[in-house]
Amino acid sequence: MIDSLELELTPKRKAMLVCFALATVLLIPAHQFILGGIFAIAATWLIATDPETKLRRRMGILMGCVILLGAIDINPSLSNENFIALTIPFTLVIVVPAIIQHFGDRGVIRYRFWPVHWRKHDVIYTILSIPLAWVVLKSYEWGNREFFDNELFKQWYMPPEADAGEIRRLFIGINLVGIWDELFFVNTCFALFRSLFRFRIANAMQAVIYTAVLFDMAFVGCGIFIVFLFAWTQGSMFEKSESLLWVLIVHLIVDYFLVAFIVQTYYPDYGLDFLWRKGF
Repeated sequence: MIDSLELELTPKRKAMLVCFALATVLLIPAHQFILGGIFAIAATWLIATDPETKLRRRMGILMGCVILLGAIDINPSLSNENFIALTIPFTLVIVVPAIIQHFGDRGVIRYRFWPVHWRKHDVIYTILSIPLAWVVLKSYEWGNREFFDNELFKQWYMPPEADAGEIRRLFIGINLVGIWDELFFVNTCFALFRSLFRFRIANAMQAVIYTAVLFDMAFVGCGIFIVFLFAWTQGSMFEKSESLLWVLIVHLIVDYFLVAFIVQTYYPDYGLDFLWRKGF
């Protein structure tokens, strides 16, 4: 388990976390920059005036990441321009916190892939995530269509005719984002929050950031509930295993079905076999 200060939640720290969460939601998916900026300034002031040095440093890093992500256009476009526009800030919010922690506050952000403890629960959940991913994504698609009049899988644009190159680009792009999700939301955000607060607070806060970014990217409608629950389970898995292995495998399983359903939405004759189709 990550060494945690498990700081007392004073009224001032509660206000700090509330302002942080509101700034995250308002800046990233809501694009309410004036109101979001007010809450970001309030959170920053509360962070800067906290008596705990480690909290000031670690929460300051997270606030900077939220402000950067709120300043960019996060969308699912597969264009080269969008790849570049997202790659730079997405890389910065992973690399910069790791560098700052390495030189000033080691031991919090750790790129540990191999489990410290092999738990049968992790193996069972990973296996169960295969049918669960299919059921949840199908239910999500149905819920969006029925209650929000929104075609979830058409958030990603594909050409009218099936093209192996475009399907490959979609597969690679979504999987790269999936890997980034876990390196940032879990390995960075959750790790920093967890080093300061109890598990439930840390996991809830990372899930807020996780949901805000993915909602802004494409997972609209009832995605707010599904992504938050998924983020919570990923944080729980990381807490117990102290490893990126399981959270990455589960996320890539989900991404496989996501790509398959996107492809099938545009090209009905394609199915879960899209990966081994001729020309892929």
